[in-house]
Amino acid sequence: MLFNSTYLLFMAPAFILTMLAQFYVNSSYKKWGRVRASSGISGAEAAQRLIRYGGLQGVEVKGIRGKLTDHYDPRSKVLSLSEGVYSGDSVASLAIAAHELGHAMQDQEEYFPLRLRAMIVPAVNIGSYLGWILIILGIFLQIVNLAWLGVIVFSGGAVFALVTLPVELNASSRARELLTSSGLIRTAEEQRGVNAVLNAAALTYVAALFAAIMQLLYWTSMITGMGRRRR
Repeated sequence: MLFNSTYLLFMAPAFILTMLAQFYVNSSYKKWGRVRASSGISGAEAAQRLIRYGGLQGVEVKGIRGKLTDHYDPRSKVLSLSEGVYSGDSVASLAIAAHELGHAMQDQEEYFPLRLRAMIVPAVNIGSYLGWILIILGIFLQIVNLAWLGVIVFSGGAVFALVTLPVELNASSRARELLTSSGLIRTAEEQRGVNAVLNAAALTYVAALFAAIMQLLYWTSMITGMGRRRR
């Protein structure tokens, strides 16, 4: 009842886009992870240089386990780089390290979309669970208003994905500028590699937003149909 052929009609395009985005990320990282940057430094060294170059204060760089688990935590001011990025001296390593440093710069400048994303995280975490419960209860109990309330609460995930997109695109834009102006990326080939890696990462966030919107449209369609049947 909840997940039927109509659900697949809505979600199949999102699933396909998500898989394509993940394939693009992995293939871009694999390709440019084999191309050594002419600067000859690792992702960790690049991050340290860019911290000094950008005049950032109190940002710590550390390595973490995993593949593509890189992230910046604005609460602790820690830039965590995955094993391959931390020690690797490839074009991909520099692109990813610079992207995460872009988030550190956003944090220092109090970039509004980043602050907004941080503010809505608690509500989104609660809504992602509570929304499901309200939607399912509303559908099974045939209480349309309760189901609609669930959709509203659940929509926080789409809002989060929408807010995340400009945050990530801006971080990538900063990364390109930092790598070029600092001289860490020197050739046209390296620039193509940086663009490929960052564009692939951006596509994953586009896919996440698309999936969240399609899921909302599915629930909206289902509850609208339930309301019509009741009348």
